[in-house]
Parts: sequence; C-alpha cells; structure tokens
Amino acid sequence: MRALVCHAYGSIDTLKLEDIPVPEPGPGEIQVRVGAAGVSFAAMLGVQGKHQNKPALPYVPGNELAGHVTRLGPGVTNVHVGQRICTGVSQGGFAEYAVAIAENAIPIPEIMPYAQATNFPTLYPTAYGALKWKADMQPGEVLLVHGAGGGSGLTAIEVGKAMGAIVIASAAGRDKLAAAQAGGADHLIDYRRDDLRARVLELTAGRGADVIYDPVGGSAFDVSLRCVAPEGRLIPMGFASGTIPQIPANILLVKNVTVIGFYYGYYNGWGGKAPPTPKEAEGLARRRAMVAEAQQELMRWFTEDKLKATVAATYDLADWVDAFRLIEQRTVVGKAVLVA
Repeated sequence: MRALVCHAYGSIDTLKLEDIPVPEPGPGEIQVRVGAAGVSFAAMLGVQGKHQNKPALPYVPGNELAGHVTRLGPGVTNVHVGQRICTGVSQGGFAEYAVAIAENAIPIPEIMPYAQATNFPTLYPTAYGALKWKADMQPGEVLLVHGAGGGSGLTAIEVGKAMGAIVIASAAGRDKLAAAQAGGADHLIDYRRDDLRARVLELTAGRGADVIYDPVGGSAFDVSLRCVAPEGRLIPMGFASGTIPQIPANILLVKNVTVIGFYYGYYNGWGGKAPPTPKEAEGLARRRAMVAEAQQELMRWFTEDKLKATVAATYDLADWVDAFRLIEQRTVVGKAVLVA
C-alpha cells in the first residue's frame, strides 16, 4: 500500500511516499481502508519531533481518519466488515490502510462524506468535552473563540451554538471571519485590526466573556485574561502561536477565574506505560462511555445541520507538502485532508 513514512524528525518535506506492507489488526483492533485522513497541527508537530507523543521511528503519521472496516482482529464485536467509521489513531492515518482500536471506532451516517468525518475523531469531541464536561457552559453565556477560522475554532463555534451560547469569533482576515460567521458566530473580531479586549468588553456591556476557547496561546491568551468575565472559564486548547503562555495568578484570584486543562486523549484511550489496574480500567470504561454518548449527540447535531464539518481542501497523499503548508502558514479555513 501507499503510505507517508517519517524516517527522522524534521521538516515536512523529509517525509517519503513509499510502498509498505498493509498492517494487520491484532486483538481488539480493526483494519480500515482509509477514505480520508485529517492534516492537523498536532500531526505536523509529531513529524517535527515537537509533540509530547513520539512514536518509534520510522512511523506513518496521521491521527484522524475515516473509511470503512475491512478486517476484524480477534475479539472484536462492536463493528462489522464494511461499516463506515471514523476514528483517532496514535499513528498510521496517512496511508491506504490503517489499524485502529475497535472500541474507538465511531459509526458515521451514510450522508457524511469521509473528508467531513475526519472532524469527528478529535476536533468536535474536544470542543464538546471542553465546553460541556469541563466548562459546564450554559445557554445564553458568552463564548469567545480564538483562531476562529481554523479547524479547532470552527468546531468550537458550532458546538457552542448548538449548546445555546452567544459566540464571539476572533480571527485574522476576511476569509476566516466569513467562515466563522457561516459557522454561526454572532459577533466577529479581526484581532489584527481591532482592539480585541475593547471589542469583547463592548460587546458584553463591560462584563467580558464567560467562556474562552483558545487554541492559539501567546498574546491571545494574555488578552483573554483581561476580557474574561468574573467567574469565567478560560480553556487553553493549543499553542498555534508557538508561545505557551504563563498565567499571572493574581488575575485569577481577583476575577475568580478558572483556567481549565483538557486533553481529549485521556477520555478515549489508556496513556499509561503499564497495563491499567482494575480501578484504572474502570475509569477508562466510564470515560469511553462519556465519549460514546457525546459522539451520538454530535452525529445527531450533524444530521440536524448544526455542524458543518467544514473541509478547506483535499489533497492526494503525493501532495502532502501542500496540505501541511496550509497548517504551517495558518492559512487554512476549516479542515485539510489527505486521500489515498
């Protein structure tokens, strides 16, 4: 099969398109014919050796995929051959076939194209879990979304609107703001042209945003601390700016602000080096049940046209450099995907 292979950490250009053996599923695993795989900031960091998770070299990158099941490993009963699914994987998505954990397979409706389905293994449930489980966002609250034109930002806007929030979208440039508006944002701020703090306070009658979803970090996070409402919740979801912010605790104290950490991988996979203890396995089962319930609601929202699952561009595996450049240059509006 064709696959993109990373032999050494470094530039995206150093990946190689090669013919390698088709992976076989082990116990509890499934083999998937990949219809589309999402190109993400996390995947780029992985190839560069800058992600916290570093697979043994050589490896096939790609963490979000959609396709149909082609083989079942021993003990798999929750899916069947031929079923259309999407799923997250630790590696292997940028190939014609991939192996995934069966319990993490997410059935997708027939009306959902594979390219759009790549938004659902990580982006949508991350926004859902952060806003619902962790921030406990309520209808009528104000949600400020940074990086609103990218994949993370757009999914947060749509999930926020589905939950009944008033959404303020912050992004750079007309195209990204137009995408945010199409996703349902109530108010738009071009942070390169406008005073972000002043506009948020103006739009909220001086109170600030109740919940802030920030996949950007850097200066965006610093401004967030100054336009978050009393008892507001600030969720740092990533650091696309390249700068990990430092938090002045005095601002948290004075405004009764909560900064919430959220890592979706904790909810749908076991990240420990040793096998889980019975208590840990029980906790993982409980978290996976939460994920399954969330995915059912997300799929329902999609069928109700509340979630657009925007795809910016689709590339063949051979054109992976062009796809990653969109991520690297932060010009992508929505999701970029690779197809084999």
